[in-house]
Amino acid sequence: MAKPDNRADNVEHLQKSIQNTEQNLHEAKSYLNEFSSEISSEERSQIEEKNERREASLESFRKEVKDEAEFAEQ
Repeated sequence: MAKPDNRADNVEHLQKSIQNTEQNLHEAKSYLNEFSSEISSEERSQIEEKNERREASLESFRKEVKDEAEFAEQ
């Protein structure tokens, strides 16, 4: 038997994911600023690419929060 779709805490989980991703993005940017002269160009590229993926994830999370909020209003 399938469990009922309980979306009651989806926004809360998404907001936590947003906060964690924002924190990771900030820490990675700080790391790059502080240690840019000490890291390889390959490592810098990897961090910058990961930050791009984080920014894309943040955009997706925010859209999903909006969708969930609209669903809750129904």
